Amino acid sequence: MNSEVVPAVVQQVEAKRHSFLVDLLIRLGKEKPLGTVGAAITLLLLLTGIFANFLAPYGYNDIHPADYLAPPSAKYILGADNLGRDLLSRVIYGARISVIVGLAGTAISTVIATSIGVLSGFIGGRFDTIVQRFVDAWMCFPALVVLIVIISLVGAGMLQIIVTLGALYGVGSSRIVRSAVISVKENVYVEAARAIGCNNLKIMTRHILPNIMAPVIIIFSTQIAAVILSEATLSFLGLGIPPPAPSWGGMLSGTGRSYMFLAPWLAIWPGLALSIVVYGVNMFGDALRDLLDPRLRGGIGRYGTKKSRTKVT
Repeated sequence: MNSEVVPAVVQQVEAKRHSFLVDLLIRLGKEKPLGTVGAAITLLLLLTGIFANFLAPYGYNDIHPADYLAPPSAKYILGADNLGRDLLSRVIYGARISVIVGLAGTAISTVIATSIGVLSGFIGGRFDTIVQRFVDAWMCFPALVVLIVIISLVGAGMLQIIVTLGALYGVGSSRIVRSAVISVKENVYVEAARAIGCNNLKIMTRHILPNIMAPVIIIFSTQIAAVILSEATLSFLGLGIPPPAPSWGGMLSGTGRSYMFLAPWLAIWPGLALSIVVYGVNMFGDALRDLLDPRLRGGIGRYGTKKSRTKVT
């Protein structure tokens, strides 16, 4: 009997999960057109970063001295920089750096925010008070100043940037997770789990964490653009990814700023790529937030159609 029931239950769970994803994609296309555009830009960024070796016509550091500041042409679609390096190839490889830093930094940030928020919200009491005062103190410092100080101490590099950005955004985001945990832990199923003898670790992992995944996913999706923009800011200031790695912020700071009047394409294309990516990822994250959080749907029904109201006579 049990051998027949278990596969049926598993099939029902998989069917519900599949229908949820399909429904989410349908709603994204019908209710959030800008979110759909953002999702396409995000997917394009991801694929460009993964397949940069195949998409770039040259290596990001291939130097051709004879093509010094060559304008856009059939050979160099976006032009060449002051060393004769193909700008299109450097922009494509810059997408890979943005993907690595954005996903890794946001993943670390989400793990830190979830850990602090779950522990603080679930334990509560004096522990919660102490942790939240530490979070308050951390959030009082300007983010850019904290980044500059930490990077100046630990040195520039991709790993340092990823860890620093993850810690910076993770501590502040723990507030959102904490509020979700506080609302979830008052539910009846948590009290039932305590009544049957479940320990705190089991309650947090099996009852609290699965029910706060919506805000956790929202945190992850909305912080990718912020992490990418922060990395570009540090690279622009000379504290990010060291050359010759083609970070978009570094390209704007170095050759882009030095030769922007003589060869404006050196500043236009990296800046345009950064602007489009940040805009697209932000639009996609905002759309996911609106779709996953039922409190943000307002009076609009599914698929963007207003519910009909009957007049009371």
